[in-house]
Amino acid sequence: MKLILANPRGFCAGVYMAIDVVDQLLHLCPGDPIYVYHEIVHNRHVVERFRGRGVKFIEDLSEVPEGSMVVFSAHGVSPAVRQQAEQRRLTAIDATCPLVTKVHNEAIRYAKAGYQILLVGHLNHQEVVGTRGEAPDAIQVVESPADIAKLVIHDPSKLVYLTQTTLSTDDADVIIKALKQAFPLLKEPPSSDICYATTNRQRAVRAIAPDADLVLVVGSRNSSNSVRLTEISENVGTKARLIDDRSELRAEWFDGVKTVLITAGASAPEDLVHDLIMDLIQRFGGEVEQRDIYREEVEFGLPGTLKQLMRDRGVDPTGRRVIRQDSGPALDTWLQERRIPHRTVDLTVGATG
Repeated sequence: MKLILANPRGFCAGVYMAIDVVDQLLHLCPGDPIYVYHEIVHNRHVVERFRGRGVKFIEDLSEVPEGSMVVFSAHGVSPAVRQQAEQRRLTAIDATCPLVTKVHNEAIRYAKAGYQILLVGHLNHQEVVGTRGEAPDAIQVVESPADIAKLVIHDPSKLVYLTQTTLSTDDADVIIKALKQAFPLLKEPPSSDICYATTNRQRAVRAIAPDADLVLVVGSRNSSNSVRLTEISENVGTKARLIDDRSELRAEWFDGVKTVLITAGASAPEDLVHDLIMDLIQRFGGEVEQRDIYREEVEFGLPGTLKQLMRDRGVDPTGRRVIRQDSGPALDTWLQERRIPHRTVDLTVGATG
């Protein structure tokens, strides 16, 4: 069997940062209870590993004892949640992805300017809930073109659309096109709200999936960007399966399959990809080919709220940056150690993000 690995895949800069925030707190505050509001990122393995280290994940701030420490997840929260944290005298560490914060800031700016905001996204996704909370009276959520007829528009010349950062670019394009047809004066955000990592992983799948008989996406089912990768593959005609890890593989999936494309959502750890490769090699033999489609050079430093906490506790935050793992050389070394035939095909078009 030929295994093609899409690169980029797995952790994005925002996920690295959010995970590192919790990891830094575990080292900085040994013995202190650390609470995280919602899952820090949408991946079962990441959450379970932190639970094993004593981190408590909660869905309501009332579950956090007054005066304790709470981390806001990468998906962002509404001003109401921040206010509740202040009322409970919580030490709040904000691990919101900066690209989500960008959308929040756009919503605030347009609402203050008198615009109605059409937020393209999934109504109950935590990111959309948080963004909507910035200007609840100005924002209406659009999940599909069918929602357009239900919108209440006061002034078609004062309309703008924003999007959830982890949408399928295919789906978003369909909805945005329909919105523009319905409202010709609709204003666009200054730049795309769909994040670079979501876009790059989708483009890689779109480019490679036609060469495969099956696509395996490593990611959790509540991970929007992971689900979108399976949809992109199906859109170009290749069957796709979303799995949390290799334990979910089913033998019948591989009947007649000679080439498998493997990728991972932006919150899926790389070691799960390695485990999947080893399982498939042991079952079917074969070789591994990594196809480098984009180089990602985006990095986010630690959030200011964490840096201030470090200073308050006598720790210099300088140099305590997020550690990024380059999946290329790490993968090569891992494959060499296991004597798995492999090669890398460089199809990159330059750094992005």
